Amino acid sequence: MGIFSRLGWFFKHRWKQYTLGVIALLLVAACNVIPPRIVGIIVDAVSKRTLTIHFLVMNLVLLVLVAILGYLLRFVWQKMIFGSSYVLERDLRDRLFRHFMKMDTTFYQKWRTGDLMAHATNDIDAVREVAGPGVLTLADSLITGLSMIFAMGIFVNWKLTFYAILPLLLLAVMANVLGNKIHDAFMKSQAAFSSINNKTQESVLGIKVLKALGQEHQDERDFDKYVDKNIKANKKSYRLDAMFDPLTSIIMGISYVITIILGGLAVIHSQITIGELVSFITYMAELTWPMFAIGSLFNILERGSASYDRITELLDEKSSLVAPRHEVKSAPSGVLDFEMKKFHYPDDKAVALNDVSFELKEGQTMGIVGPTGGGKSTIIGLLMRDFDHYNGQITVGDHDIRDFKLDNYLDTIGYVPQTNFLFSTDIRDNIRFANIDATQEQVVSAAHIAT
Repeated sequence: MGIFSRLGWFFKHRWKQYTLGVIALLLVAACNVIPPRIVGIIVDAVSKRTLTIHFLVMNLVLLVLVAILGYLLRFVWQKMIFGSSYVLERDLRDRLFRHFMKMDTTFYQKWRTGDLMAHATNDIDAVREVAGPGVLTLADSLITGLSMIFAMGIFVNWKLTFYAILPLLLLAVMANVLGNKIHDAFMKSQAAFSSINNKTQESVLGIKVLKALGQEHQDERDFDKYVDKNIKANKKSYRLDAMFDPLTSIIMGISYVITIILGGLAVIHSQITIGELVSFITYMAELTWPMFAIGSLFNILERGSASYDRITELLDEKSSLVAPRHEVKSAPSGVLDFEMKKFHYPDDKAVALNDVSFELKEGQTMGIVGPTGGGKSTIIGLLMRDFDHYNGQITVGDHDIRDFKLDNYLDTIGYVPQTNFLFSTDIRDNIRFANIDATQEQVVSAAHIAT
């Protein structure tokens, strides 16, 4: 249940909608109490030979009105509870995407693209299930279960009710035993999904290389290993989750046996009527859904909890870019002075640059040549502020580049990467990507210059 407390910030924001939804569920439960009682009354009237057409029609009309009211109330709770869950999905996707936009190169070296996609899709869907079906299942099972138990005790017999629901305590014991195991299993299941998602993304992006080198069959075999791992992880999680339903069936069966034996004896000894016993058994049937719902609820909560842990881990990541000590608000201009005593990439002890320095005045052009791995791309990455931690200094106009506001600094740089990338829009918008307000004449001019 800890996932509900961790999502408390959202439930506080949408408390009106959830309150209205739960009230609607309460009224639906009240409506569900009425039909079994009416059926019991009609059965008693039949057994006593006092049933009249007028009495029967009045009760049937009442059943129809209760059904219509229940339909309207179900519409209300679905709109309030399920509608709010999609608001949570939107908020989490927005937070995660904005977080991706703020993170630095080190973050994207640590996390694979497939992992990030899995967090932004499958994990968020699992958390949404907590705020929608999870809240519904919890509230509905509690409300329906308690209302049926109270109805059994008030309208029939409290002593019979006590013995009938006594076996249900075994479910609480089983839930406590399986809870942690299911959470761990779902964590591994979600991680396996991330791996297969990342493998798919890499294979699709590298399909030309795979075909050129004739490695399709090797990649297929490699992909099968990821699929097998994913299936194995899911089988374990669902095997644990599947233990709830058979146990629930056994417990409900025991409750029915107790009801039939003790209820039959109560009828024989005139403690309750045959109609009341029929109502009691009908109420017991209504308890079946809440009992089976507990298994579904644990599935939803544990999967959502595991997914929220993974999302929170991402959101807790901090950018390694240095905040300006003395922020320079003006745009960078002047002499570029690059003095790098030593630099190595994060999590890599090998030195990438050692005692590299140069000065570039305004209007000057400089070419950097050298073998693969010589540090050319590393110099560009440092100038682009992909990495802010190094032993050295880079200044523009006597200002450390880390003291400029990042947006202002990068706006003054034109960069053509080694790997081409086109966004899913037209050519014009790709050309004016850095300046979306550029005119048609500017776009055409830039295209001519590029050719």
